[in-house]
Amino acid sequence: MLTTTISDFRKDIKKYLDSVTKNFETLIINRGKDNGVVIISLAEYNSLSATQHELSSKANESRLDSAIEKLKKGDSFEKEILEE
Repeated sequence: MLTTTISDFRKDIKKYLDSVTKNFETLIINRGKDNGVVIISLAEYNSLSATQHELSSKANESRLDSAIEKLKKGDSFEKEILEE
């Protein structure tokens, strides 16, 4: 995790944004006491959003937990993807 001030961020915005996108870093820009901004890559944001959706209901959470247990026990199988 990177942290910086708004002044330093302005001075070297490209360096900070490159680090966020290339190294999957999280950047926190401090803007005063208990005030700031968090910058993450689009890929990280999409991953967090997908995880939030998958865990948004107890039914989804139960299905995911069940699937993980089946994989751990070796009680799974592959299916072929049908193409149109």
